[in-house]
Amino acid sequence: MFFILSKTVAFLLLPSNILILLGVAGLVLLATRFARAGRRLLVVSLALLALAGFAPIGVGLGHLLESRFPAWDASRGAPDGIIVLGGAILPRLSQDYDTPVVTADAARVIAIGKLARAYPNARIVYSGGDSSLLGNAPEANFLYPLLDSIGVPRTRVMLELRSRNTEENAVFTKELVQPKSGERWLLVTSAQHMPRAIGCFRRVGFAVEAYPVAWHTRREFRLVPMGILSGGLGRLDNAVNEWIGLVTYWATGRTSELLPGPAASR
Repeated sequence: MFFILSKTVAFLLLPSNILILLGVAGLVLLATRFARAGRRLLVVSLALLALAGFAPIGVGLGHLLESRFPAWDASRGAPDGIIVLGGAILPRLSQDYDTPVVTADAARVIAIGKLARAYPNARIVYSGGDSSLLGNAPEANFLYPLLDSIGVPRTRVMLELRSRNTEENAVFTKELVQPKSGERWLLVTSAQHMPRAIGCFRRVGFAVEAYPVAWHTRREFRLVPMGILSGGLGRLDNAVNEWIGLVTYWATGRTSELLPGPAASR
């Protein structure tokens, strides 16, 4: 039930969807005796859409998450294992075109090539099932052709195919690798997603070190208007979706804390 609600309710709570529904409600009211209220709703909807799209609100919310964990410090020494979370491959399009189709978070896969060469003795796991409501094509099924293209032997990477969300990434990956006491594992995921991912792994007792990739905001936040309305709305929706996930996971006991940070700061 949690999985279904997370894919439906969260969609309805995205700012762009709320504002569009507000505008549609205004249009409907224009044909009734509440036409004045309908005009007001339309004006408010358009004004808020412009504000949400052109103001750097989404960039600011995303930057708060992306700056939570610094880039991993290689001077700490070689890790024993590396976990790469799914979200870099689109299963349905990959099926349609019979070739892996990647997302804006493809840096997760690129990191496999870099880390596999840097740490030849480290175990590597790619955790990514099918996160869609109706699909049955685990994302990780399409990883191996990508590994071929970047020169990483398929035997270097284990696949975890069951997980549909971040909580299940943590649970099923721990079951698969059975980490031993004293081992050091890296967790590779997009910088914006890292706080929730770390919280889930801590919740199941799997100590990992953050290896963030795929940043979408500058290192220093800059109060600069967005140049494209749709781009600003997309940034806002992505950031709000992640914040909704953080709050929901924390409220339902799926993460160890509301906004996880580096272990030293806890």
